[in-house]
Amino acid sequence: MDFFGTIMGPFRWLVSAMLAGFHDGLSAIGLPAASGWTWTLSIIGLVLVIRAALVPVFLKQVNAQQRMGLLQPDLRKLQEKYKGKTDPLSRQAMAQEQMALYKKHGTNPFSACLPMLIQLPFFFALFQVLSGVSTAAGQGEGIGAMSAEQVNQFDQSTIFGAPLSASLLHGSGTSQLSVWVLSIVMILAMTAAQFIAQKKIMARTLSDEALESPFLRQQKVLLYGLPIVFGLGGIVFPIGVLIYWTTTNLWTMGQQFAIRWDRMGP
Repeated sequence: MDFFGTIMGPFRWLVSAMLAGFHDGLSAIGLPAASGWTWTLSIIGLVLVIRAALVPVFLKQVNAQQRMGLLQPDLRKLQEKYKGKTDPLSRQAMAQEQMALYKKHGTNPFSACLPMLIQLPFFFALFQVLSGVSTAAGQGEGIGAMSAEQVNQFDQSTIFGAPLSASLLHGSGTSQLSVWVLSIVMILAMTAAQFIAQKKIMARTLSDEALESPFLRQQKVLLYGLPIVFGLGGIVFPIGVLIYWTTTNLWTMGQQFAIRWDRMGP
């Protein structure tokens, strides 16, 4: 096993354990074990657990972004101070003063990325689990905490006629049209939710002084770059992964509208 596979091993097991646990619980209350909707609800349950656990991180992110907005006047003064100075000593001094400002305000330029960075191992783990379902089902094997029977059930489960393990580029026979339609709808939904959420963050964190700052450029990269990256990546994501990412983006969007940023700490 390669280094990345070794690192991802515990995450794959944890993700598969949560999926199997939700599936068993839903089956116990009467939902069909082999139904695609049972597995869909299991994936949504996985998202809710992860995002609920990340609420404290999200609140710290909000505070850090507010502080980043407040220090923009100081950053602009610093840029004016070193304007036109390109020698190594001046660049080093500017970097040190910037770091001192970040430390003083208790923030950093990458605070907006923290929740996503924490989620990425779980996202990749789910991608690996669901991408391996068809192969494991064909060999009669389980994946992580999912039994061989559960893997086979997932491989055969569908919603709106589209298999959860299929992707836009790897449909399944007569279900190809259903896979295409559902994949495109979900890709549009997840990218739109991501764009709206980031737009809301920008509207609430950027002061007038920040409009020409590097911080704005960073926020614009997130605003336009992430939806494009995940939109293009969506063509290879299994439907189950699209359900995960659409749900988590809708959660993020809902958080932005629900929280009262003006009441957060300085």
